[in-house]
Amino acid sequence: MKKINKLLVSFFAGSLLLSTSACVKNLLDQPATTELDNNSYWQTEADAVGGAMAMYNNIKNVFHKDYFFDGHGDYVRVRAVSSISSLGTPSNGGAYWTGSTNGHYYPEGYGSAYDNMFRFLYGGVNRANYVIDNVTNMLPRLPASTENLEGIIGEARLMRALVYFRLITMWGDVPYIDKIVVSNDDVISIPRTPIEEVKNRILADLDYAFEKLPATRTPDQKERVTKAAALALRGKVNLYWGSWNKNGWPELDTFTPDAAKADQAFRDATEDFRKVINDYGLTLFRGGAPGEIDDLGKAETLPNYFHLFMPTSNASNETIIGFTHGGPGSGVSDKLMRDIGPRETESSEVNVSPLYWLADRYQSTTTGDFLPPMEQLSDRTQDAKYAADAATRPNSTLNPQTYLGRDYRMKSTILWNGEVIQRLAGLQAEGLIPYHHGVQGVNNGVRYIDYNSGTNSGYLFRKFVRNYAGQGREEGNMTWPVIRLADVYLMFAEASNEAFGPTPEAVSLVDKVRARGNLPGLKPEKYANSDLFFDAIEQERIVELVLEGHRAFDIRRWRKIEDIWGPPNGPGKFTTNTWGNNVTAYFQNKSERAYQQCYIFKIPQSEMDRNPNLRQNAPYL
Repeated sequence: MKKINKLLVSFFAGSLLLSTSACVKNLLDQPATTELDNNSYWQTEADAVGGAMAMYNNIKNVFHKDYFFDGHGDYVRVRAVSSISSLGTPSNGGAYWTGSTNGHYYPEGYGSAYDNMFRFLYGGVNRANYVIDNVTNMLPRLPASTENLEGIIGEARLMRALVYFRLITMWGDVPYIDKIVVSNDDVISIPRTPIEEVKNRILADLDYAFEKLPATRTPDQKERVTKAAALALRGKVNLYWGSWNKNGWPELDTFTPDAAKADQAFRDATEDFRKVINDYGLTLFRGGAPGEIDDLGKAETLPNYFHLFMPTSNASNETIIGFTHGGPGSGVSDKLMRDIGPRETESSEVNVSPLYWLADRYQSTTTGDFLPPMEQLSDRTQDAKYAADAATRPNSTLNPQTYLGRDYRMKSTILWNGEVIQRLAGLQAEGLIPYHHGVQGVNNGVRYIDYNSGTNSGYLFRKFVRNYAGQGREEGNMTWPVIRLADVYLMFAEASNEAFGPTPEAVSLVDKVRARGNLPGLKPEKYANSDLFFDAIEQERIVELVLEGHRAFDIRRWRKIEDIWGPPNGPGKFTTNTWGNNVTAYFQNKSERAYQQCYIFKIPQSEMDRNPNLRQNAPYL
């Protein structure tokens, strides 16, 4: 085998490194396979497994911070890039997400800021191709291991499908590469492949994966994908294909929507999701039960939804595709606590916080419907008496009683005035302390949560923030969920609603998701027609999947940016806070071109300069 040369093409910079992970034990404690010929490696089934685990380790680095993508939407704020620019280097994945031109997480102006993501996604493609080609070459030599080796090829083809799916959701047409890249000459002239052809190749990979993958895995193989994962991703690809063909993608000027293709895609997605739901014994975490909830201002007992997003839930089979992180000392830990937690949880930074509008999305556990919008203070924020009155005024954002009797996922997800969170310091738990918007540190002898100005809405996240000691802010062993069963329930409901209208089967699945928030089932008027049922599905996607990186991709495929922020050349919309102050204006007097650049991303100029056969997306011409 030809030795891999140092790559010149920036697609693949840094992609061929093997990192180590405690979760794969000693499988990666070996020389990099990219520097070994076939006389030394790719000789045994164990070699093939080691190569596959290295592939997972590489690809997880472009998915493990998907929560930043929620900053493109309307319910999550991500702080300025400069505040997250120190999260790491290519060896641990941080640089895939940061840098002044390599990641922008505001609702506008982000389309030209993902050069690194483009590059490192192609690194993931190359890693998958490397496993596919080398394990395929092993098949004639190891006939007794054919089934297992073909299963490993299936894993690699699924990972390649996952990476290419992310590429087309962001850039549309992209070059399709299905071989190992060993030199600049291999890719210097490859043009962009039409999105439908890339989509078909993704589906072909997933067809193979479904055929060859096992139906189940042992608990110590929880990161490795199964047949259900292939079906779930295939269903999601078809759902998006249906959305693009129904709603159009005018910014991708090579794409022509087709209503018939949309209908077929929705039908195909429905069938795949149905099989995931019915054929593999998958269940919602703790049976989908809401669990117990503590009183306002207490947090000794939190609902099941909170515990779903703790590393202690990693054995749950609700996660269908997920990337396992190694925890302390592994070098591949998650950074959820650093980005999401406040200062009082191991000196974290609140790089990610809820926008004000999220709180009003949590419905009544009595009626199952929205409550009246909460009332904010006026701009008289310096009026202490007025603020004190607001703390007891009915329906005020500063009155803790306003939050009583809402969806259990609210207490599991966000903190509001009077709520408490476990203080962690020096890997020790130091008791529950309260949050209050505008009050930090010790005040009148009481220690409050220090959030270091990381929130400007009046809310903090509780979701993903560990409430037990023993791990530092960058030492989490969370399995990051890429697709989980509740998401499949909601995608099934959406796809079947598009193909067949509201059905009892789809309504029942949405109700199962609602039940984990202790909400009653949907009232008939909420699914009287397809449009109303879509609204109910969208509502559940907002509260169920917040902070998991789905909202930005949803609103782009649904063509909803203008619905959220107003039309081009209009006043835009201010984010606000619990005091009633305007905070940040988005899309204020923005041109139609600015909107177009939020629906599709810019091909990196460096790639355009290097490859004359690449063509830029229309909004950037």
